[in-house]
Formats: sequence, C-alpha cells, structure tokens
Amino acid sequence: MNNPEASNNDASSGPLAGKIALVTGASRGIGRAVAIALAANGAHVVIQGRVAGALEETDDAIRAVSGSSATIIPLNLSQSDRVDGLGPTLYQRFGRLDIFIANAGILGSLSPLGHVTEKVWDDVIAINLSANWRLIRTLDPLLKLSDAGRAVFVSSGAASGKKPFWGPYAVSKAGLEAMARTYAAECENTAIKSNIINPGPIATAMRAKAFPGEDPKTLPTAEDIAGLFVELCLPGLEANGETFDGRAYLARKSG
Repeated sequence: MNNPEASNNDASSGPLAGKIALVTGASRGIGRAVAIALAANGAHVVIQGRVAGALEETDDAIRAVSGSSATIIPLNLSQSDRVDGLGPTLYQRFGRLDIFIANAGILGSLSPLGHVTEKVWDDVIAINLSANWRLIRTLDPLLKLSDAGRAVFVSSGAASGKKPFWGPYAVSKAGLEAMARTYAAECENTAIKSNIINPGPIATAMRAKAFPGEDPKTLPTAEDIAGLFVELCLPGLEANGETFDGRAYLARKSG
C-alpha cells in the first residue's frame, strides 16, 4: 500500500488524488485528523460538523497540508431533512462521492439502563445510528458513481455490550456495526467497500468525558490512528464487511 503517514508536499499527486471524501464530525478529534490525512493524500474533503467556526479551523489545517481548501458543511445530524438533502447537494457540486467516513457520534450519559432518560436514549440513537442510516440512503447513489467507493464506519469496543453503564452508546454502536456489515453485503457486487474501525482508546474529548481521571498523555492521538482510515480508502482495497482494530494498526506501525 502507499504510505498514508506522511503529508505530501504536492497532495495532488497522492494516492487519493482526485477523490471526493465526506467526513462527518470533522471539527475535532478523530474526524478532524482523518480529514487532514485524506487531504494530505490528495482527496478533496467535505467536512461536516455542527459549528462553522470549528470547521474553519479544520479547513485551515487542510490548506496547510494540501494547498487547497475543504468544502465546509455546517449541519446538525439530528436535522433529518437536511441530512436527506446532503446527497443531492453533493451530486450537484461533485457528481459523485468516493469516500464516506461515518465518524460523528455522541456519548450520552453513563448510567444504569434503568436510569437512562428518554431524551438521552433518543439523542444517542438518533446521531450514532439513525443519522448514519440516512447518510447511507442519501449517499449510496453517489458512492455507486465512483469507480472505488469507500465507506468507513467508526465503532467502539463498547459495541460488545459487556461494559456496564454504557447502554445507549453500546446499543448504537452495535447497531452501527450491523448496519455497516449489511451495507457491505449489499455492495458485494459493486465497487463499494464498507468497513468498520474500532479505534480503541484515543485521546479525544469524548474519551476525556467518559474517563475524566485518565491522563490523555498516556493514550495515542487521533493523528496516530488517521493512517488506518486512509488505508481503508485506497482504490486497491479488497476488504469488505470487516472490522479493523486501531490497537493492532498502532502495533503494526510501531513494530
């Protein structure tokens, strides 16, 4: 595979040159790092997030590594009608989509299932699961217009359902994994590859919220893991319907 770790001085010659990529939750954390890494490898990146100002900061970083700007889409993924309109909007602008990184997600509250409020449950399922179904539905026609469509869904070890108090988040990620594998099976005879990444513990704001006593300096950064996303977006990728472990990737990098 091409090396996705180093930024290209001329991103237009990178392994993703000419590709159009959408990254959700790109204003910070893993989404931001992945958007920058895709741009550094030649892709034109469409970045989604709720806050325009934060997306502009990601755009500044993308300009620094690629020499070109991103397309900024301020959008709350709970706004179903706007999510449904994203595919037609991107089609009018680009005519296709090559890469979809389903990264955006929320933690909700960590509490026993019997104490979870209806609002917390509904919010987590809406953003982490239902919004991604809507995104698949609106983006699938565009990915099918690509000669190498790639969809990457960000999951979590919590999807196993073995962690107490993580109910809404765990259920949403388990559902997301089932949906990503279903999509992979439906795309088996197409040029689309749909895969899952479980990043493992990464120093992000969500991780800090879940583990407030943890020293983030002991954890890998979002930038450390971004190369795995790039690998799963390369045109030569053959994997489909598989789950990739971030810790195994980091061990491979360091080994």
